[in-house]
Amino acid sequence: MLKFASLGSGSSGNATLIQAGDTCLLLDSGFSLRELQQRLARLDLTPDDLDAVLVTHEHGDHIRGVGPLARKYRMPVWMTHGTWRNANCGDIPELQLFGSHTPPFTIGDIEVTPFAVPHDAREPTQFTFSYRKLKLGILTDAGSFTPHVIASISGVDALLLECNHDVQMLRDGPYPPRLQERVAGSYGHLSNDQAAQLLAQIDHQRLQHLVIGHVSEKNNAPELARRALTGVCESLDARMFVLEQGSVSGWFLMNL
Repeated sequence: MLKFASLGSGSSGNATLIQAGDTCLLLDSGFSLRELQQRLARLDLTPDDLDAVLVTHEHGDHIRGVGPLARKYRMPVWMTHGTWRNANCGDIPELQLFGSHTPPFTIGDIEVTPFAVPHDAREPTQFTFSYRKLKLGILTDAGSFTPHVIASISGVDALLLECNHDVQMLRDGPYPPRLQERVAGSYGHLSNDQAAQLLAQIDHQRLQHLVIGHVSEKNNAPELARRALTGVCESLDARMFVLEQGSVSGWFLMNL
């Protein structure tokens, strides 16, 4: 069994748990150490249950708590060379660096495959996580998608996919023009429509769970994200779930 849970998804902080066999990984830590501990406790876990932290990129809502967590618990941290050069997260006792096109590597029982994404960070990556014949794909913080992205997440058993904004809500919303351009740009965040287009192009025959994440509180609404993907999802057997900012999800379980 391979399972995952969101400890938070959005501009207020991001963190995702991936667990299989005897291994539990944390993807990003955008919360204070105290807040992370409280969120882990909701799933009956503590930082001592974590084997390593992986980082997608250096923006604060993804990396804010990485340094304190690594130093207090002597926890291994994995990130790209570019992320490390721009992370400003202090001393990391056990740092493992890789490239955005590095071949798959193994942490405990889980095989990790990074893939490069278009985002306004130094060397951003997203990941797939594999255990036996099961595969989880995670794609957030990407302003567009490439053939490489499509290939990377095709055939997954579960997918956590960004639906950051509704184009009209962003245009009519409170963000100033420059920030609107950044969010909607090719190196910003995926809109609902872009996520639907991406989902339609990947191989989703094995998809068991579709989890919608990084939904903007000011420029989107869960029902709009869900509606945008409904046309694609009607042909899927997958269960669709929309993550709410500030909340901790339960576990999503994948079975052979």
